[in-house]
Formats: sequence, C-alpha cells, structure tokens
Amino acid sequence: MDPVSPKRVPVLPLAALLLGNVALAMGPWFVRLADSGPVSAGFWRLALAIPFIALLARANRQPLVGMPRGVFLAVLLGGVFFGLDIASWHVGIGYTRLANAALFGNAGSLVLMVWGFIAWRRLPKGREWPALAAALTGAAILMGRSFEISTQTLYGDLLCLLAGLLYAGYLLILQDARQKLGNWSLLTWSCCASAVVLLIVAAIRGEPIWPGNWAPVIGLSLSSQLIGQGCLVYALRHFPPLVIGIALLCQPAVAALAGWISFGEVLSAVDLIGVALVGSALVLAKVTPRGARAAG
Repeated sequence: MDPVSPKRVPVLPLAALLLGNVALAMGPWFVRLADSGPVSAGFWRLALAIPFIALLARANRQPLVGMPRGVFLAVLLGGVFFGLDIASWHVGIGYTRLANAALFGNAGSLVLMVWGFIAWRRLPKGREWPALAAALTGAAILMGRSFEISTQTLYGDLLCLLAGLLYAGYLLILQDARQKLGNWSLLTWSCCASAVVLLIVAAIRGEPIWPGNWAPVIGLSLSSQLIGQGCLVYALRHFPPLVIGIALLCQPAVAALAGWISFGEVLSAVDLIGVALVGSALVLAKVTPRGARAAG
C-alpha cells in the first residue's frame, strides 16, 4: 500500500491570502502620506479602482444591471455604511498608531459575533468567552496606552473602532445580496455609493479634494482596493476561517513595522501584549460558527 501523502497546501491561494493582507496593511501608511486629506484619499481610493472592479465583474460574467430593486437598494445602503467606515477609519489613522488602526479597523468580526448574541438572544459559550475577554482586555490596554500618549491618540482609536462597527453594519446589510450577486458586481455598486458619501464628507470637512501628489492615492487604491481586495476575494474560498483569521494578523504586524520605520512609532512590551490579545480575539471570532456571529 502506498503511503498516504500529506494534504497539499494550495500555494497560489496562500500567497494571495498573505499578499492581500500585507497590501491592506499598507493602506494606513498611504493615507498618512496623502496630501488631499484623509477622507478625500478614501474617495480616490475607490474612484480610481471602480473601473477596474467593473471590468473584473464583466470578465467573471457578473451582472452590473438588471438586479432586483430591493437588492440594488441594499447594495447602495451597504455602500453608504462602507463609505462612512472608510471616512471614520481614515480620519482615525491620522490620530493613532498604525498598528492600532489596523487592529481596531478590523474589529468587524468581533462586532458580528456580539451582534449574533443579541440577535439570537443567548449568552456567549465555548471559545466565545475567551474571545470577548481577550478583545476587551487588549482594547483596554491599547486605549490606556494611547491615553498616556495623548487624548488625540485615544480619539483616533475610537474612530477606528467606530469604523469597525460601520464595517460590521455593511456586512450585515449585504448578507442577502451576496447570495444573489457576484462579489465584483456587488463591490462595483457599493463602491460607487461609498465614493459619493466620501466626496460629500470630504467637502463638509473642507478637505482639499484634488491631490498635489498622486502617488499616495494611487498606491492606496492599488493596495487597499485592487491588490488587497482582489487577492482576498480569490483566496478566501480556499481556506477555513481559522487560517483566514491567522493570516489577518499580518495586518497589524506590517502596519506596526511601517509606523516604526516611517513615523517612529515604537510599541512597548505592554503594547505588544494588547496587540496579541486583540489579535487572538479576532482569530477566535473568525472561527466562531456563522450562526453565532450574524443573524439570519
């Protein structure tokens, strides 16, 4: 009898998963470098990427027209939440450390898990308790350290947490639409709605809209929308939630390295403990059964 060969790791999807997370982690760095204002940078992040996303939808034979009215309105509403998510996150990036921004901006997984407790009217169980305890302890450590640095840094943490809440709302709104539309067609229309929201918010804030230096906003669009989102859309269907959650930890690590090299942001041992706790909570939230994370 031939020996049983070990299960082969899908190399290309694994590379895409890691590359997607690294690309997304570079987003906050590009936002810091942009001279158009943080929310304006978010507008260009989407506006520059929309034509390419639409082409990907067409290439994958996903419909861009003719969708049911209710689905279309849900996609647009989801786009409003996504736009507000980006606005809150990009403003927060300017006030807190890049590692904190990457962690708290990804808090949507934890928010969905908590939402599941509310919607299903039950208490946490199993691995959900340590996830919540780690998240609360880690967040308290990081926010306490931010408050020691500056109240503005704490303000940035809170804005990034708000972004995580808004992103969870975006995911909940689009639950049904995802079952009826392809990822690229859904992303095309939601990004269109998000771009309008970001342009309005940037105008209200009085930010300069037109960049003086296009390199950061082009890099932001490539890293956060095209490479980051594109690689993850391709890779996510190949892996269980645990692998996806662990790979997500690349983001705060890369963001912390970028913050240290470019802006002198040094994480102390206490900060690293906070990062580890929140990161482990995100992993645990990823592997929580779907029914516990979201209603319906």
